[in-house]
Amino acid sequence: MTQTANPTQNQIQNQALTAQVTTAANAAGIQIVAAEPAVSFAGNPTTRFTLALPGALTRTLQLELSNTFDTVGPEAGPEFAQQLSLFLRETANRLRNPRPSSLLTLSGIPLSYSRFEWPFHESTAGADTSLVHGQINLEDGEASPLHAKIAAAMTVTFRDIVRAPEQPFAESFILNAVRKTLDQGQLELVKSGNRQPVPVTTRYYSAKQNKFIFNDTDESQRRHFLAAKTFWLSGVLGNGAPVWLLDPRDAQYLNASVAELKLSVETLAQEAVITLAADPAFASPTPALLQQRSAFQAELAAALASIKPTFNEDMRGGHTNM
Repeated sequence: MTQTANPTQNQIQNQALTAQVTTAANAAGIQIVAAEPAVSFAGNPTTRFTLALPGALTRTLQLELSNTFDTVGPEAGPEFAQQLSLFLRETANRLRNPRPSSLLTLSGIPLSYSRFEWPFHESTAGADTSLVHGQINLEDGEASPLHAKIAAAMTVTFRDIVRAPEQPFAESFILNAVRKTLDQGQLELVKSGNRQPVPVTTRYYSAKQNKFIFNDTDESQRRHFLAAKTFWLSGVLGNGAPVWLLDPRDAQYLNASVAELKLSVETLAQEAVITLAADPAFASPTPALLQQRSAFQAELAAALASIKPTFNEDMRGGHTNM
């Protein structure tokens, strides 16, 4: 008699998680291209989902969740299902971008993000922090080798703010902290190198307003950001395909509401800087915007120069009184 092996607890959790994510993804109009078992940095079982839109399977994003992540269990509460649903709805819009993993810094640096290992893991160096590892790459249309391996460190105080150390709850503020750290000149884009720290502290969170705050921007800065985003992510990287300009992730980064972004988009369209798509949340650059290539490239060059380490030549030559 042939005996059938009973499924392990991990297999049961994997099957339950896959079913829950599949249901939520279908509701968001997303197709799960793959659901593969993986292991977190801490050695715990996870499932790594490859997400795409039907008919556009070459544009993908990844979602990695602990196998214990549960949207329907008694300990989850309604927030887990709601946050997963919100994350997937936003992901569906990002997947409509020609380069779904691309983003722009306020200082004018186009980037892509990849190789993030979720969920957070505890520091193995003795520090009382939770970490997530990932990588950002310069995306200037020239196949640049410049990148930064990052280790985003969430402090104990900040950790209490986050409902769960999982991707749907944390990806937006982690990527915005990475952008902010780069804007501050505290990350270097290199051809090779070790992981660089990205501190994620309560300075990015207002308990009084109950929201994350990374930058204070005015209307003019937001218009410039959205024009630059359209230039780089659509004009340079996307062959003119429309990009999503009402991304809540950008709104959080700019300390603005999506409604304020919408007003900026409408102004840019009226000024013939961008061309709205059939869905007016998406836009492409006009010829007039593309003609500003030299200005955007100069802005990028200045931003890259600002994050490049400088040295005191006298000290490097040994001429010092220290």
